Amino acid sequence: MKRRVVITGVGAVTPLGNTIEETWENLIAGKSGVGPLTRVDAEKFPVKVAAEVKDFDIEQYIDRKEARKMDRFTHYALASSIMAVKDAELEITEELAPRVGVWIGSGIGGMETFENQFETFQQRGVRRVSPFFVPMMIPNMASGQVSIHLGAKGINSCSVTACASGTNSIGDAFKVIQRGDADVMITGGAEAPIVNMAVAGFCSSTALSLNPDAQTASRPFDANRDGFVIAEGAGILVLEEYELAKKRGAKIYAEIVGYGATGDAYHITAPAPEGEGAARAIQQALDDGEIDPTLVGYINAHGTSTQYNDLFETKAVKSVFGDHAYKLAMSSTKSMTGHLLGAAGGVETIFTALALKEGVLPPTINLENPDPECDLDYVPNSARREFVEYAMSNSLGFGGHNASLLLKKVD
Repeated sequence: MKRRVVITGVGAVTPLGNTIEETWENLIAGKSGVGPLTRVDAEKFPVKVAAEVKDFDIEQYIDRKEARKMDRFTHYALASSIMAVKDAELEITEELAPRVGVWIGSGIGGMETFENQFETFQQRGVRRVSPFFVPMMIPNMASGQVSIHLGAKGINSCSVTACASGTNSIGDAFKVIQRGDADVMITGGAEAPIVNMAVAGFCSSTALSLNPDAQTASRPFDANRDGFVIAEGAGILVLEEYELAKKRGAKIYAEIVGYGATGDAYHITAPAPEGEGAARAIQQALDDGEIDPTLVGYINAHGTSTQYNDLFETKAVKSVFGDHAYKLAMSSTKSMTGHLLGAAGGVETIFTALALKEGVLPPTINLENPDPECDLDYVPNSARREFVEYAMSNSLGFGGHNASLLLKKVD
């Protein structure tokens, strides 16, 4: 018998705010977190905008000495995890600790550390490379540090599936609890990719928006979109077995009822034609939750503001939902957060849970001139008050990784 899994705590550091409360308030208000590119020298790049985290201070959570041993992506993950566990009012006792796991994904891990330490190596030699270089850089260290700092002794893992990393991590953590291998999972995604080589690589592949206007650069499903806006941050959730959550009187944001994960087996960056792989992931999540597609009222789209993603994700939704695709709402919150890469799924699953709990659907801002081939209800420009029973969150990554989560409203 499958055990029920609910979300009892959330925490986030995003371009819209350094707490989930601030982030959600700005999201529903339709504010953009995109601004000038400042983490690298913008004069070196054709791209001039990014969605950067602002005024974040890791020393609010850990001391400076410990912080210096971590990359920025781990800072975001650790802060968000501390917030999520506090929000869940969860005490990780010695008795509970072996039943509390951590599964946090990252697409590229400590790329900033790699860049800085390689420069040190070139200029000052091998003896000046930090002994913490490798532990700071590897993508699994967000999970490792969260486990260490919070005392979680259960399964400890990390999914590295590009832009699907956060969603795959949550889905895999969901399955851990569902099958009985843990009672609590701290899960999500973290990323700090705004560094020279990442920006250069995405520029070279023509993936980033060249629009110099920060407020309008990210425009999913709009005919004038020209690429995604690179972003950073983390989104972490506390997942809990339902009976345990009920027993301790925990508040519940939503229940996770389905998870789908597929591979395109097609191309390293382009999605499969017609969104075939994404459609199978969506269908898997519905089948896993044993839910009729017509019960889904909202989808938080991957919605990157790139030509192929927006079109093929739209086609995937149409192929699965048929006529119901035109009756449900689907928005891209990346229009405001930018694309957090491996952290996107963590942040967007939180948004999906809050949409269910609060009865408010986040908008897709900057949707002024809809692409005729993207003809669904994308909740254009303004949030919408609407209570829905089931909602989905999609993530699609380089390498053909597709992941979908199905969430249910809990009264």
